[in-house]
Amino acid sequence: MTKECKLCGKKSENFTKLNKFRGKYNPSTKKRRYPNVQWVKVPLDVTKESFKKFAGQRLKACTKCIKTLSKPK
Repeated sequence: MTKECKLCGKKSENFTKLNKFRGKYNPSTKKRRYPNVQWVKVPLDVTKESFKKFAGQRLKACTKCIKTLSKPK
């Protein structure tokens, strides 16, 4: 299963960290960042319109979406 949020579509991204060495930037290794994705059950009485189609399902969601789910409105 991929590391992707089913609610917002957030997935992994590539990035390169540049290290400055003696006034110049050295090419460094490429890295991949993954979102903090966790299993969550979407409540039946969800208020946000974009989340209503997932009501009652158990799926993987990022922590930002989980925080949004818990807000009253």
